[in-house]
Amino acid sequence: MNNNFFCSWSGGKDSCLALYKAIEANLKPKRLLNMLNEEGDNSHSHNLPFSVLKAQAKSLDIPLTTKRTSWDDYEEKFIETIKEFKKEGIDQGVFGDIDLKEHREWEEKVCSKAGLTARLPLWEQAREDLLNEFIELGFKTMIIVVNEDYLDKKYLGKIIDKKLIKEFKDIGIDPSGENGEYHTVVINGPIFNERIQLKKKAQLKHENYWFQPVKLINS
Repeated sequence: MNNNFFCSWSGGKDSCLALYKAIEANLKPKRLLNMLNEEGDNSHSHNLPFSVLKAQAKSLDIPLTTKRTSWDDYEEKFIETIKEFKKEGIDQGVFGDIDLKEHREWEEKVCSKAGLTARLPLWEQAREDLLNEFIELGFKTMIIVVNEDYLDKKYLGKIIDKKLIKEFKDIGIDPSGENGEYHTVVINGPIFNERIQLKKKAQLKHENYWFQPVKLINS
């Protein structure tokens, strides 16, 4: 293997830490991959605007590949895309999952179908230890989605720090949000060349989820 990899990029903390750890292991980042909604304006996973994903990629200095998909053809489009990566000399895919077995099985399946190897740099490490490491490394990440079954919408827009971790533990939720309590967008850190400047827009609700829409300043 040539150590070239793509990173399955949500824009949030786990994919970012996985990217960081892969780079630290002397692997070579060649692409970020994000699957957009059918309209092509926001990401499926975190509802991030394409402009924000593009700004992250620019700051990281890694080319961004996006594909419009529905949930029905998500897997098919994902495999098609990484087959093209294989032709470019990319032989590994990096993913940010920690301990959800069904996610790992899916990632290994799609990579295998495209002739790539799946790598999970965070796999089976303690969730809270990873979150503390992320903060201690100097990454900054903002909460942009909360599940109201676990968290109040007042946490939307907050930057995760040690104080917030303690607050989440006092509430009784997984402070890492690995049970779907919240999602984030990373705005700065040691592998970013510049901070992602975001403006918060009016909050939205869909079913049990509250969203903090953001707009890239000067976009």
